[in-house]
Amino acid sequence: MDIFHLLTLIGGMSLFLFGMGIMGQALERRAGGRLRAMIGKFTTGRAAGLFTGLGVTAVIQSSSATTVMVVGFVNSGLMSLRQAINVIMGANIGTTVTAWILSLSGIDSGNVFVRLLKPSAFTPILALWGIILFNFCKGGKKRDLGMIFLGFATLMFGMETMSGAVSGLGDIPAFQNLFLLFQNPILGVAAGAILTAIIQSSSASVGILQILAVTGKVTYGAAIPIIMGQNIGTCVTAMLSAVGANKNAKRAALVHLSFNVIGSAVWLLVFCLIKGLLHPILLEQPASLLGIAIAHSIFNVLCTILMLPLSGLLEKLVTKLVPDAKKPESFAELDERLLTTPPIALDRCRKVAADMAITAVESIKGGMESLQNYTAELAESIREKEEKTDHYEDILGTYLVKLSTKQAGESASREAAKLLKVIGDYERVSDHAVNLLEAAEEMRDKELQFTEAAKKELAVIFAAVNEILDLSLAAFLEDDLENAFLVEPLEQVIDEIKEQMRTCHIARMQQGACSIDAGFVWSDILTDLERTSDHCSNIAGCVTDVAHRNMNIHESLRKLRNDNDEFKVKYQEYAGKYSL
Repeated sequence: MDIFHLLTLIGGMSLFLFGMGIMGQALERRAGGRLRAMIGKFTTGRAAGLFTGLGVTAVIQSSSATTVMVVGFVNSGLMSLRQAINVIMGANIGTTVTAWILSLSGIDSGNVFVRLLKPSAFTPILALWGIILFNFCKGGKKRDLGMIFLGFATLMFGMETMSGAVSGLGDIPAFQNLFLLFQNPILGVAAGAILTAIIQSSSASVGILQILAVTGKVTYGAAIPIIMGQNIGTCVTAMLSAVGANKNAKRAALVHLSFNVIGSAVWLLVFCLIKGLLHPILLEQPASLLGIAIAHSIFNVLCTILMLPLSGLLEKLVTKLVPDAKKPESFAELDERLLTTPPIALDRCRKVAADMAITAVESIKGGMESLQNYTAELAESIREKEEKTDHYEDILGTYLVKLSTKQAGESASREAAKLLKVIGDYERVSDHAVNLLEAAEEMRDKELQFTEAAKKELAVIFAAVNEILDLSLAAFLEDDLENAFLVEPLEQVIDEIKEQMRTCHIARMQQGACSIDAGFVWSDILTDLERTSDHCSNIAGCVTDVAHRNMNIHESLRKLRNDNDEFKVKYQEYAGKYSL
């Protein structure tokens, strides 16, 4: 083996790791939403959690990614520790799928149909199809499918390249001595753990082991301990992801480590006893690509069989290792670990944004209530909701900007842009709620009163604003285009009501029925209510534009007002419903 073979090996390994990475990312983008639903729906029972973890990992081709995802769920309060344990156990079995796929490279047969199963026979077609989908299709789904095909073709090409580069290693004495050294199970476990910890992927490290097996110098006696060590090394990713997380998230990461360490220790002991007492001939035989895949699967299944009945004890162990804090811990509304799976991160953003929207609407309704029935408790509640809304805007804005840097796909990017716009509007709505509260407090402190006519007018606009808040909230929460359509004609009516009320109040002031100070407060109240309806219009317009893949909200509203007969009908209905 010369320098050129070494360079070829490095290039092949780079392509292999890169292909695995981009394929996994594309799979996550396409399956992320479904995976979130699966994890939320099917992890209540032990068996359900196990098979969910298996299925999710088989799809995204990474137990590390699944475990990091689970740590994020636990840290966000979306999953209990007990649920996480079952999913993590299933993930260890699911990660073996990759080795089975890679073992196809070892197919050697004279039969044409059998040879067609070898990746070198069909990956060129996948690569061609992938580049066509990626370059010429506009839809995010088709482009992601192209990335999956390209990623798979790249990793398989990288594997073939590495196989060719290492084929001559078998004749090098140093390489032979290295794997003779790994006949010591402890050294094999250490080597597997270190390699996997460095590249942070057990699937990739098993693939590299399969490639080295092409030399014919890797025996099952050396390969099996290395596989055991790879299971321990893959825990590094989860342990790093748990840094800074709450206690349950740390426990979930520790479950992954404990599961793999205990399982590897027990079966390593069994392996050493069998090797020392029985001296099976199989352990001296050269390992094949398929044989390594089988060994990897059997080992992980045996670990799960061993540890699944002990999941309760495992939970108690990690609870003792990470005890409860003296102060109660809060869950992270938006966990950055979920950014590794953009669709799931975006789904979490939607839920937090929904909480923000509901809070803002409650605060503005409270502000209107304070003008009629002021209480200290109501005032405190409004201010708390406004602070909560500000907090939501800060964390969501930061999180969505980070999410936008990920390759989340066209549809997800539009949704993220919508959320960024909407949270700004809801934050302003909560500000107007505080303005209304301050107006109520000013009237109380200065002992100001509105006339009975003014109170009746306020009741009309309060009812209209309450309805537009409900319509825009429903439109946002449910992506309801029908409710979104109803917002704009009502907003036009509220604008006209405000002007009518302002005119009526000026007349009352001229007649001496209302004080100047009350007039100033009146003007401020009308401004806050009118601007609240404007924000509702922005929210509804944003929902409509995203649905129609058009982010020019002002142009959309102009067309709606001028060119839509149904708009005019609804406008007349609202004008009659909310007349002074």
